[in-house]
Amino acid sequence: MSTSISLLSAFQLDLIEAGCDEAGRGCLAGPVFAAAVIFPADYCNPVLNDSKKLSEKKRMELRPIIEQEALAYAVASVSAAEIDRINIHRASYLAMHRALDQLTIKAEYLIIDGNKFIPYAELPYSCIVKGDGKYLSIAAASILAKTYRDEYMESIAHDFPDYDWLSNKGYPTIKHRQAVLNLGLTPHHRKTFKVTEPQLKMVL
Repeated sequence: MSTSISLLSAFQLDLIEAGCDEAGRGCLAGPVFAAAVIFPADYCNPVLNDSKKLSEKKRMELRPIIEQEALAYAVASVSAAEIDRINIHRASYLAMHRALDQLTIKAEYLIIDGNKFIPYAELPYSCIVKGDGKYLSIAAASILAKTYRDEYMESIAHDFPDYDWLSNKGYPTIKHRQAVLNLGLTPHHRKTFKVTEPQLKMVL
């Protein structure tokens, strides 16, 4: 099993393996995005890592490399309205399911970032805590989900400049939460998410 400097190529070698991760779970606004990535079993990339450990510039540099070198990849989302209807936990898994649905190669085994998952198409799977820092396919999925979601939030930010989405991407920063308290919710907000009085000492 090949590795990069720090990340593993595969969890198992008998079946076609897809790594899955999501982005935007903790946001107040916008969809949750997820991606699924299938790499060759011996894939190696010494730069690929958890999206949270990479700069925005590096994530954007890696995205076309992932898309070119993956055997298959897909990105999908679940809207704020759907999140309100089914809750963010189920929405995160639904986004992963939608991404898996779109893969041009059928996955036979799934590795999921985190400790829970709703089974998909009766496929075997393993949940891996902090998997985006351990396996290349999950790291790649984290980068795709993050970059596509960030671009989406930037595309709607211009219509709602007071919420600072260009900067916070929908996450609950002090400025974002203060804007909600002062101006109310937009159609892009998750109405089931509680917005409390911002604490000035918080740095998000």
